[in-house]
Amino acid sequence: MLRAMALRDSTLDAEDVARAHDLLTRPARRDRLWPALAAAAALACTALAFATVMIIAPPVKTDHVAKSAPD
Repeated sequence: MLRAMALRDSTLDAEDVARAHDLLTRPARRDRLWPALAAAAALACTALAFATVMIIAPPVKTDHVAKSAPD
């Protein structure tokens, strides 16, 4: 006849089981935020610089040089 195994009769060590559980349930590593913020700031500064240059730059002359040359 089979005897029911008590909880204390387990061959697993409780400390080892707890350690394995801790190793498996470690929180996920979080990515750093500053590289993404630095890239976004650099792109924003570049966009502002290009917009400023487009506003300040003189308009492109579209007339042909031969038309505006004196006779």
